[in-house]
Amino acid sequence: MVKFSSGMWWVGPHVSISWATEVVKSEAFEDRIRCVVSTKRINHRGDTLNNPTITMECSSPIPDTLFLEAYHWKAQQPTLNGPDYEVFPDINIDKLSADRQDGLQTSKTDAELKIATKTLSAAFNTLPGTFNLDIKSHGVKNPTSISSSSNYLLTQLGWRSIGYVKHDTNFDHPNLTLSDPDKGKKWMTMQFQLSVGEKIYGLGERFGPFIKNGQTVDMWNEDGGTSSELTYKNVPFYISSRGYGIFVACPGAVSFEVQSERTTRVNISVPFEKLSAYIIHGPTPAAIIERYTMITGRPALPPAWTFSLWLSTSFTTNYDEETVTKFLKGMEDRDISVGVFHFDCFWMKGFHWCDYEFDADLFPDARGQLARLKEKGYKICVWINPYIAQESKIFDEGVKKGYFIEKQDGSVWQYDYWQAGMAWVDFTNPEACKWYQSMLTTLMDMGVDCFKTDFGERIPTGNTVYFDGSNPEKMHNYYAFLYNKVTFDVIEKYKGKRQAVVFARSATAGGQRFPVHWGGDPMSTFEAMAETLRGGMSLGLCGFGYWAHDIGKPDPALYKRWFAFGSLSSHSRLHGSGSFRVPWLLDESGEADVVLKKFIDLKLTLMPYLFITAIKTHQTGVPMMRPLFVEFPEDPTAWNIDTQYMLGPNLMVAPVFNAEGTVQFYVPDGNWYGIIDRKTRTGPKYFTETHDFMSLPLLLKPGGAVVMGNPSRSHGRKLAVYDYTSDFTVLVNPPSKERMEIEVELPNSEGDIVALLKVEGSSRTGVTVSVIRGTVRGPWRVRIINELGMELDAAVSQNTMVTVHVPV
Repeated sequence: MVKFSSGMWWVGPHVSISWATEVVKSEAFEDRIRCVVSTKRINHRGDTLNNPTITMECSSPIPDTLFLEAYHWKAQQPTLNGPDYEVFPDINIDKLSADRQDGLQTSKTDAELKIATKTLSAAFNTLPGTFNLDIKSHGVKNPTSISSSSNYLLTQLGWRSIGYVKHDTNFDHPNLTLSDPDKGKKWMTMQFQLSVGEKIYGLGERFGPFIKNGQTVDMWNEDGGTSSELTYKNVPFYISSRGYGIFVACPGAVSFEVQSERTTRVNISVPFEKLSAYIIHGPTPAAIIERYTMITGRPALPPAWTFSLWLSTSFTTNYDEETVTKFLKGMEDRDISVGVFHFDCFWMKGFHWCDYEFDADLFPDARGQLARLKEKGYKICVWINPYIAQESKIFDEGVKKGYFIEKQDGSVWQYDYWQAGMAWVDFTNPEACKWYQSMLTTLMDMGVDCFKTDFGERIPTGNTVYFDGSNPEKMHNYYAFLYNKVTFDVIEKYKGKRQAVVFARSATAGGQRFPVHWGGDPMSTFEAMAETLRGGMSLGLCGFGYWAHDIGKPDPALYKRWFAFGSLSSHSRLHGSGSFRVPWLLDESGEADVVLKKFIDLKLTLMPYLFITAIKTHQTGVPMMRPLFVEFPEDPTAWNIDTQYMLGPNLMVAPVFNAEGTVQFYVPDGNWYGIIDRKTRTGPKYFTETHDFMSLPLLLKPGGAVVMGNPSRSHGRKLAVYDYTSDFTVLVNPPSKERMEIEVELPNSEGDIVALLKVEGSSRTGVTVSVIRGTVRGPWRVRIINELGMELDAAVSQNTMVTVHVPV
């Protein structure tokens, strides 16, 4: 918690703030503007003495985005040392800058220093005795605004809004400061204005209130569970309902006071001499996310097989090959399709984590066991972390070769909290990375397909030395990025593009490039289920396109409700702590078996729609699971919804968060069709319904279409990987008033778009579906929802380009 003030007028005890007060120097270059700002008013020449300055620069690296940087002392090593976020990893920024057509201009007058494009501007007031920076939108209407104006203020840095803060630094005694210039704590702060009714979202995987207004949010990765203000994935990026986002380009301990210190501001602070921020214009949430992920990187496309059900051994359970075989056979006997089997922690021997070797006492023929699972078509995942216990056979080698994080005296940084005497792999050391990757390669040679990259949060900061000299305070969060990057890279190198996946817990900005991420350790309650969804939606707004959570709670009712939610998440995993999570052990009635089968079958049927959504997520960064306001920013109610979500652009999911089956949910304007219960809900309106364990509101939006496939079987199981262009159904919910005209793309299981359908018409005139590019293989079917909510369909047997019309 970083609060500097005591009300509006006073600062806190032992705090001194040098506020940006007056521009004393301004410069306009071709591609940026720069000003030097004094922290006291200049009334005469003597006021240039004992007057600290803050230097500010503003540029526009890509269209609709500003980069704002403020610094106090420019040559301080804690500021200069990395790590820094990798920005623009997927694009040629120089070529983009050369080709941009948005009219970037800079200007300078006696009263103003300005940088502007056709849609966005930043202007400093340079009149004597004043400081103000206005950031404005031009020519683009904010969809959330009741005003018709397309020119409006996005946000502002005004009076006492940019400052250099000192605490316990002997600031009243300059001579003492000279003797110890590093005494105390120091921060840079920017405090952005919030307008009336403006709402803030994002900031990583946060499990508390979905709307962040009123909260203190600190960027510091910790293993705190989901029922906590702490989180595993801190991302210094937020989205505003006013049509912009702000990304603070610092991987260290960024603090956000969101109307929790000054009630009209977001106060941002970093414990360094420099603060950098990207201001990203939208105005829609989807456009903001797309531009943000242009800066920090787009998520890789996970292989299609990862969308199947993952079954885990759970954490502390006793298991061996016989246990694994028995549980997979039990799922097969119940016709519950499992695609991935996950070996959690104790595939390795206790006190040896991590040596990256199967426990020979429990798995005497690990290579043979994996081969037998592979013969049955299962993919294999194993649990790992980057902590090497001193009993691990590889520990001494890591010490000898300098592969671990060290202390300033040259000794290895060790810890007992988790594994006895453990050390941390130093991923800033290229040779340590190769060493670590070589052990993962050995496991892939045995048949392992992917890794659950657990932990990565308990990273030391005090008395810490990295191979490349990185600042430990910055590295604490950034370590997770390197850990998952090094792991993802070796899988991709081994298996090829579009074949790599990890199952990661910790992350920071940019970590979305290495999917999939899951929501950490929840409690076994309905409240924890709801907070898990809040965390996933908040993370998704930060560009994390693919997300999962632990399904598998001891209470049978909770288990069944959670699985319905989990199967309609991008990725689905059955996992627990001290007990196995196969359904027949949790629900003796057998109903959980049936619920599990129903919903995983539904997910596999939806694969043509889910996988094309996944491809679009890879291309744009807009998450598969998205808050309602991403699709309906013009609906003010949508900005308040945190217990339901859109699964892709066309399907709404409203999980049931109680055993009784009561659910209250909101639908925007139009007729929404229930895919499971075949009922229509007409909005805008709230509905309260009761659903048994075999159902929940899964609604197709008006004017939307989904392609549903017919999963093939292998080894007696339905698969997530099959031919999505054959034997499918196009389910269309046309609007009743206006005419729809949309395109529906069909992918193959490799991630390529191979066919394009055009859907046009209305529920009154009928709907026509045409194959306008590529080839689909028959038979396939078009199913239309008419005005009465009835399904009308027509079958197509041809395997060439055809048009089918369904009258109503």
